[in-house]
Amino acid sequence: MDSESYHCSKGIESEKAIVSDVEEYGCHLCYIPSDGYLPSFAYTIGLHKTYGHPEVIVFGLSKELLCYILNHVHEAVKQGNSFVAQNQYDEFLEGYTVKLIEVAKEHYRDYVGFGGWYYKAFDFPLLQVVWPDKMSVWPWEESFNKDWKFLQPLLDRNIDFKFYEPRNLGVYTTQQVIDGEPVVMVYHNEDGSWEFHSKYDVGEGDEAKLVCLEELVAMDPTLNEIHYLGYRSYATREGVEHSWSIHT
Repeated sequence: MDSESYHCSKGIESEKAIVSDVEEYGCHLCYIPSDGYLPSFAYTIGLHKTYGHPEVIVFGLSKELLCYILNHVHEAVKQGNSFVAQNQYDEFLEGYTVKLIEVAKEHYRDYVGFGGWYYKAFDFPLLQVVWPDKMSVWPWEESFNKDWKFLQPLLDRNIDFKFYEPRNLGVYTTQQVIDGEPVVMVYHNEDGSWEFHSKYDVGEGDEAKLVCLEELVAMDPTLNEIHYLGYRSYATREGVEHSWSIHT
């Protein structure tokens, strides 16, 4: 069944549509467009319930390709085939082989929220389709196209560092944060730079420091919770034990 048979959403998912599609077709496709910082991605909801097969997610391609791949998965599974982590497959993209990896559950809430809503838990199996660059180099290989590095996060790893940035990216903070004060305000500026502050009213008395992003995340892993913060946005919270509020 082609992609027109499914509800491939353009915005906020309709819970009613998810339930209806799974009941009628056996599967629903959830599509999340790029916001200019995070890549587009799509994933299935219903494969596990209908066929006992892991759900599947794929990143960084056009909407048409994302839906084509997931529809191919659904049709193959419906016919009794199955896809397995660490195996390679050549029927997804013409001229290229893709590989499937098992998604770590620590990433589920970041990407498959509607799947968690549907299953009422984040304990369903999930596989990621990983595609190579035009030279057939995999994203975990050193020579992978650097322009495409952050188009598809590898969700079987990097649990400790979820940002779409190099670990050694230089970011701005203050001596107070380095000395242990909690980060309560984070800016992601239009030019891509990041700022991490321990108070809302940033003043002249604050001693600015340039540090590696990985260093700050190691000091406070809860910073991973705002890894998706888009350009020209900022996040605030009352303290480490509180949730972030996002401002755009």
